[in-house]
Amino acid sequence: MATTPHTLKTASVLAFERKLDPSDAVFFSGRWDARANATDWPAVAVREKSVRGTISNRLKTKDQDPTKLDAAIENPNLQTVDVATLPVAADTLMASFTLRVLGGAGRPSACNNADYQSKLLSTVQTYVQGIGFGELATRYAHNLANGRFLWRNRVGAEQVEVQVQHLVKGIAQQTWTFDALALSLRNFDTGTAAIALKELSELMAQGLAGTSHVLLQVTAFARVGAGQEVYPSQELILDKGNSGKSKTLYVVNGVAGMHSQKLGNAIRTIDSWHPDVAELGPIAVEPYGSVTTLGKACRRPTDKLDFYNLLDGWMLKDKVPAIEQQHFVMATLIRGGVFGDAGKE
Repeated sequence: MATTPHTLKTASVLAFERKLDPSDAVFFSGRWDARANATDWPAVAVREKSVRGTISNRLKTKDQDPTKLDAAIENPNLQTVDVATLPVAADTLMASFTLRVLGGAGRPSACNNADYQSKLLSTVQTYVQGIGFGELATRYAHNLANGRFLWRNRVGAEQVEVQVQHLVKGIAQQTWTFDALALSLRNFDTGTAAIALKELSELMAQGLAGTSHVLLQVTAFARVGAGQEVYPSQELILDKGNSGKSKTLYVVNGVAGMHSQKLGNAIRTIDSWHPDVAELGPIAVEPYGSVTTLGKACRRPTDKLDFYNLLDGWMLKDKVPAIEQQHFVMATLIRGGVFGDAGKE
């Protein structure tokens, strides 16, 4: 007997693998006018630096007495931190990583409810045939082209160039070059890069659809200035022990690097369908629209625009979301994660 929407239940085990799979990024340095020979550029190293800081944190009322404050200021705030800088002869940071675009979007890697999986796959197939991955792929491609993944390294850079290569058996089949600063971080207008972005997004859509093997080599050049500091990922040290180091930077085989998770967050910053878009612009695709730097959830369950409400309504009640929210649900499945509901099985 077929399962009706009223009897269908969310699987207690429901997991999806990510379909945008970036490697870690590694940092190199050189001169802007020597970008054509960047394969010979030296790696950016991480080194320790000890500094004498001053007391600048907010004081409790009991410690604001002038005598106590003077005594506190007399004690130096000694810190040991990691730092990464360009050499004095280099003015450009090169960040390089690879990105796999995988097929099978919307197909769970684990699901313990056959009826639910059947409904899910049918719904995803309807989306793919009726709407397709074009809009999502366009936005992912835009975030490669605008260099969003450089994060703080993009801020204040005089020039930023991003090169994206399609690799087949290690050989570049096609290369797209973008002026990253000409592309906005607040919207997805293509400007003069329309043709190149269309070609790149079509390729990424083919990868998501599983009709083509897509491996991209992404290389960004940021002209930040000779000897300037650059910003790899910072490590989260859960047990500092006796190291005493207040900042530890990420290193990949002796080379300053950026976490793949941080790159992935930038690439999937495509959610401009949330209620606070006028204030915040696009945010990273997350089930509750989480913006951790602001301590805010832009997709609150009370508004019925979070991933779980949209997915359950679509799967269990045949309430088809608006097209933009369908994009969000599919983008969350592409992001991957564990979405089961143990309370419903």
